[in-house]
Amino acid sequence: MIRLWQKRIKSLLLMPFFLSFAYYVQAFAQVSNQSPVHALTLQGAPKYGPKFTHFDYVNPNAPKGGSVNMAATGTFDSFNPYIVKGTSSGVVAYETLMVSSKDESFSQYGLIAESVELSPNRDWIIFNLRPEARWHDGQPITAADVVFSFNLLKEKGKNLYRTYYADVIKAEMIDQKKVRFLFANGDNLELPLIIGQLPILPKHYWESRDFTQPTLDVPLGSGPYKIVSFDPGRSVTIARVKDYWGQNLPVNRGQNNFDQITYRYYRDSTVMFEAFKAGEYDWRQENIARQWATGYEFPAVRDGRVVKRRVDHQRPMGLQALIYNIRRPFFQDPRVREALVYLFDFEWMNKTLFWNQYQRSLSYFNNSEMAARGLPSSEEMTILNPLRGQVPDRVFTQEFKLPVTDGSGNMRSQTRQALELLKQAGYEVQQGIMVQQKTGQPLSFEILLYDQSFERIVTPFAENLKKIGIRVTIRTIDIGQYQKRLDNFDFDMIQHIFAQTDSPGNEQRDFWGSTNAQVPGSLNLIGIQDPAIDQLIELVIRAPNRQSLIHHVRALDRVLLAHHFVIPEWYANFYNIAYWDIFGYPAVAPKYDIGFSTWWVDPKKAEQLNRRGR
Repeated sequence: MIRLWQKRIKSLLLMPFFLSFAYYVQAFAQVSNQSPVHALTLQGAPKYGPKFTHFDYVNPNAPKGGSVNMAATGTFDSFNPYIVKGTSSGVVAYETLMVSSKDESFSQYGLIAESVELSPNRDWIIFNLRPEARWHDGQPITAADVVFSFNLLKEKGKNLYRTYYADVIKAEMIDQKKVRFLFANGDNLELPLIIGQLPILPKHYWESRDFTQPTLDVPLGSGPYKIVSFDPGRSVTIARVKDYWGQNLPVNRGQNNFDQITYRYYRDSTVMFEAFKAGEYDWRQENIARQWATGYEFPAVRDGRVVKRRVDHQRPMGLQALIYNIRRPFFQDPRVREALVYLFDFEWMNKTLFWNQYQRSLSYFNNSEMAARGLPSSEEMTILNPLRGQVPDRVFTQEFKLPVTDGSGNMRSQTRQALELLKQAGYEVQQGIMVQQKTGQPLSFEILLYDQSFERIVTPFAENLKKIGIRVTIRTIDIGQYQKRLDNFDFDMIQHIFAQTDSPGNEQRDFWGSTNAQVPGSLNLIGIQDPAIDQLIELVIRAPNRQSLIHHVRALDRVLLAHHFVIPEWYANFYNIAYWDIFGYPAVAPKYDIGFSTWWVDPKKAEQLNRRGR
């Protein structure tokens, strides 16, 4: 289907119709022979057998029809989300070889691919394409398209593709409907499923176009929706394809139910919320705790025309944090980075700003069994011991903890500890300004934002720093400029989310790997270049089974935390959603997603709401 590309700034596109892209979807196959199979899975057998008709979290008889208005923050100047240049609309026309179910940790089922064959040594995989798979112009999707897509993304796409597909030697066409991927070795266990998430682009469309440049040409796709109109930078409308080739596949049944969806782009989150209250769009996920607690007292909520719901989930939450750009000289000393952690008063913020809705982040893998806990286990010590002298000593002897305040705003103890760490790093306060003793250079930096609503979060932190002479400026710019500055690592500190899944793997290279630290557009925003971390990443990627993966990820987590590369913020294991009461949805919700793609417009509710008015 047409999917919403989730940009690396996770909260830029606050839309439900997104599917996390390949580097957010990990798994590994446990197929032991070359016999064609319908699914690949993390461990054991897939939940759904070869003859399954639909996922459990859908209504297979969901009615089709209706129009829905959605919202996004920002603007756009391109329909190509796979390159660094331009600001993508977030609307993508391309399908993948396989798709993940939303109620399993990581299992994938055939979409464009009807079945797969995996070698016993895991050094190649074959995808058998569905004979009925078609582009919107009627031409068949072939193995040539698959090979073309792989080579194009790896050669001309964002850096993450080169990182993610680093262990793929090549893709080769066996015949029109069969394609094989050769791997460097068989110990990158998630690689078969990573390739299953490869977006397939039409060769006959792109081979005569410049893939490296932004474009507002409507792309030729293959999914259940296609773009029918757009207003550059302001809106995109997609319509359901009536003769979509895959509409009756088990992985699609009960989904893609709206006849038309219009995405409207708002440059300001406050304006966007007011637009929702006025009925300009139909569904929103609320990410501002104060607004959720106090902002939904408008008439449509009180009389039931707008529904306000909390939806619990089991989705791994990764890490939201203020991150340091350690390419900057003043953030290269870990004592400076740790000192600033003491001046971030989460308890006061949670009580005063967030109505105590959040939990403090204590891991790069929050809400997951991958998160490090307590002291290292014996299994973790076996992994970490060879790295003694290369990683902070505290990794072996201390449980990672963050400073905790009483929530009153009184931070005397934390301030003293911060000052002591800064003194050890060679800083002192002179005439009310924190300066480096040797150079006399003031300690000052900029926090870069893309949304004014974040200012209320970082302003109290900046005020705490100001009290000890650290100069902080807060600068909010539009999303397009923000993305360009991130792509070129042109920032001191930002607020960012490192999204994780339940099976971390190859994407860790792009997050923390040395080879990506200086590559424009990579996700190594922090600028980490550490051989020990590189070793741990490769061990994670090559973990032979689930339990081993858990131990290796926890070891990596401990080392990342010990370096104080970030100031951890918070997370929640639920979604806050609000919507105008026109929808129906399945009785069972997926564990790892909101599941909005399974909703439908209820004609009776829509008619009733229209009579009552918005």
